[in-house]
Amino acid sequence: MAFEDIDNLPIQWNDHEDIAMKLYDRFGDEFTEGKIYRIRFTDLLDWIMEISNFEGKREDCSEGHLEQIQAKWVYEWRDNQ
Repeated sequence: MAFEDIDNLPIQWNDHEDIAMKLYDRFGDEFTEGKIYRIRFTDLLDWIMEISNFEGKREDCSEGHLEQIQAKWVYEWRDNQ
């Protein structure tokens, strides 16, 4: 496997940090910490399902997964400030 293929590995629901990094890559600084925590879970779920290498199923999502993804997204945002 080539090094550049690492970004294309399949992502599942428990890959919270990978999902958060993809969301940060997509939205950048458009969402601040406060805005990230105010995102509706229905919107967050739709955005996650749009990630090209995300292989999780909608029915396997839980509120806990979405909360963890939000928290990791905030950490990613903070790291880039």
